[in-house]
Amino acid sequence: MKSLIDKTLSFILAIGFVVLPAAAFELDTSVDEEIRKNYNPTAIEKSLPSLPKTSPTQKTTTKQPQTAPPKSLPTTDSTKAKIRVKNMPNSYYSVIDKTTAIRIKKGTKFKVKSNAYLADTTRTGVTFNFTTLAPVTQRYVTIPTGTVFNAIVTDSHSPQITGNGGLLEIAVTGVNHNSNKFYANGKVTKANHKKVFFNNIKGKHQYWKGVSKQVNRGQNFYNKTQRATNKLAGNPFGKIISPIPIVFGTVVYAFNFIGSPIFAIGSKGGKLSIPAGSEFEIKLLEDVYLQQ
Repeated sequence: MKSLIDKTLSFILAIGFVVLPAAAFELDTSVDEEIRKNYNPTAIEKSLPSLPKTSPTQKTTTKQPQTAPPKSLPTTDSTKAKIRVKNMPNSYYSVIDKTTAIRIKKGTKFKVKSNAYLADTTRTGVTFNFTTLAPVTQRYVTIPTGTVFNAIVTDSHSPQITGNGGLLEIAVTGVNHNSNKFYANGKVTKANHKKVFFNNIKGKHQYWKGVSKQVNRGQNFYNKTQRATNKLAGNPFGKIISPIPIVFGTVVYAFNFIGSPIFAIGSKGGKLSIPAGSEFEIKLLEDVYLQQ
């Protein structure tokens, strides 16, 4: 009897496990019906923003890293054979083939004359010309008489109160050959047959002349006082005061003699003036290349 009761209870429990889940799937749809009455789902969908359109053929591109250009072009044998030479100021640059150009060696000197008046008052930047007075022969070329060298004033100043004279500095910038202008770099080594050092053509330095001038002033004043003393000594009434002038003259002379190095600092140097046609000597500081 007990086993029958157990079997009956087990059957009832099994039936309950099967029936209860099935009943759980019955949903309450009353809420959905209320929502549909108050809201229109189609209108809500239309009010939503549209999604962005993408082209099916659109391709994504990636930026390639930019490479910096080379700092300098590779040097080849053809570029080695050529040099870039600057012509005269305010003119173009020309490329000369070094393998066929004629070279005038640096250090070559030319005797020339100036075609313009030059002075310590000539402004910096003024250009003028030299003309050769004698031919100069180099390998494969002769620079004939009358060849024109271009020059420019690179520095100048008037006499200074420190005793320095006027100054003029000249640079050779080019040479005319076969109706063409070629770059040249040179300096002046002689002006009016006098040597020029460091390319500085200078007026006379007047410092020591100023020293001598101050001493001479003291000497002249002393001579005047001495004559005055001699004149007073010849007068019986002047013998008493006759020593006074010469003593005063001696003091002034000593003052000028001792102070002359200081007083001479305020003296100006000599002026510099070079007439047109004056003779110069110029020297090349670099090789000059000429194209025939």
